[in-house]
Amino acid sequence: MYLPSDPDMLYSMVNMKLRDRYASLSDLCDDEDIDRDELEARLRSAGYEYDEANNRFH
Repeated sequence: MYLPSDPDMLYSMVNMKLRDRYASLSDLCDDEDIDRDELEARLRSAGYEYDEANNRFH
């Protein structure tokens, strides 16, 4: 899966996939072959944290 370098675009794309297709961040990362730690680090550096209860970054 292509991951945008712009953190706001990445945030938007990941949240859309979480909302529309995946029950969890782990499901998304496993299915799309994404390193979860790297993804979370990239979004965390832009001020976004994963909210497991709501299955989205905010």
